[in-house]
Amino acid sequence: MKVNCEFNKASRMTQITNVNVVDSAVLPAPEYLCREFPCTEEQTQFISNSRQEISEIIFGDDNRFLVVLGPCSIHDLKAGYEYAERLAKLSKQVEDRMLLVMRVYFEKPRTTVGWKGLIMDPNIDKTYNIPLGLKLARQFLRSVLDLKLPTATELLDPITPQYISDLISWSAIGARTSESQTHRQMASGLSMPLGFKNSTAGDLIPAINAIRAASQPQTFLGISFQGLASSITTCGNKSCHVILRGGAQGPNYSKAHINEARDALVKNNLKSAIMVDCSHDNCHKDPTEMPNVFADVIETAKDVQSGVIGAMLESNLVAGSQSIPPKGEKGVYGQSITDPCIDWAETEHCILKAYEDLAPRFA
Repeated sequence: MKVNCEFNKASRMTQITNVNVVDSAVLPAPEYLCREFPCTEEQTQFISNSRQEISEIIFGDDNRFLVVLGPCSIHDLKAGYEYAERLAKLSKQVEDRMLLVMRVYFEKPRTTVGWKGLIMDPNIDKTYNIPLGLKLARQFLRSVLDLKLPTATELLDPITPQYISDLISWSAIGARTSESQTHRQMASGLSMPLGFKNSTAGDLIPAINAIRAASQPQTFLGISFQGLASSITTCGNKSCHVILRGGAQGPNYSKAHINEARDALVKNNLKSAIMVDCSHDNCHKDPTEMPNVFADVIETAKDVQSGVIGAMLESNLVAGSQSIPPKGEKGVYGQSITDPCIDWAETEHCILKAYEDLAPRFA
């Protein structure tokens, strides 16, 4: 009876852990998923080469202009691949002056709520099949790399890199997470070049502090390749740069803003390598303004001493954006379901014009 009483007493104890947790599903270990969808030897060499090229652009050893462009987020794999095929062909036309890297964004930061990207909700129906999302992400990245097209993404969740980072050429830390210690630590261990965006308020100092932190050795909690909770120690990532994306006070891509950013970097003993995000607050979140912003950035970048190494564009097959279609209905093929983008024709025009305009950079 005593045992039963103890049991009954325990069963009536107030629950104080996992009070708000509805479910907890174990994910496959990163090692397992990477073996199931491996990075081939050819892909590995291409990733290594593209990372080196990007690093050389950051540090001024390569005067080519870096452009990270593509859909705001990948939600339709067929449309995403069609975009990649077009971009791969365009890349060949401009490769002596520009290095084009495709945005392959699977995670979306949300200010409040909303679709959080292909990895988190691949079926776009709030079923949150993360194992499927991770598999689709690896499969899609491999298909892009087979086109000999470098890949770029924003790494949002600190666990995600263990599953896909071997297939990424360049990554970004977003405006909402540049001030996060967790993301700065994560960045210190990443193997690819990356950019830190200024804060949503427009402040550049958080991005500068992030570069300083990420370039130094760090020790933090993480998971191993086998999926086990681990103490991770890094040697620091030296291939970092800032990204100007505008802020609450307005755009920050003018020559005056760029000069100010360059001076701040030099003051902090950092390489004056600056990328400009031509979307978000730099275009007042209006994609029709994006080409003009890009053209202004190219004008500044003609002077290789400006410190401007690259730009970002949100681009898709079809201009604008759409709401997530109701279940059972098809949306507009090739159109974003997150931020609005410029269409392919405008993208091609922007890149080819920039190619001509950048000639003085190589004089």
